[in-house]
Amino acid sequence: MRIRIFWDSDMSKELFKRVNNSASELGLSDFIEIDETIDEKLKEELWIKSEPALIIEEEEIDFKDVIFEWIVPEEEEIKSMFISIIWWWEGWDWGCSSWWCSDWSCSTWGCC
Repeated sequence: MRIRIFWDSDMSKELFKRVNNSASELGLSDFIEIDETIDEKLKEELWIKSEPALIIEEEEIDFKDVIFEWIVPEEEEIKSMFISIIWWWEGWDWGCSSWWCSDWSCSTWGCC
């Protein structure tokens, strides 16, 4: 999975920082590639009108879309986004006995 921040502003720099912090805190730094771009073709392709924009790309399923545009969500919201995206990812072994767990701070991504 790849997260791209379309940017050229201070708000974009803050979004990039929060995305990196969230991925690191959840133990996803090795799983998710995070970078920034000012690629005008990508901007046109995804109809990005405002900065910053958070883009998710998943090559395995040929998916690319803008998730957030013109806002810098709090880290908790970004972490929730990561959890909900990874939750459905086929092949992920959560090790949980239920579909929801109250503590996502485990480094093993299992329920505590």
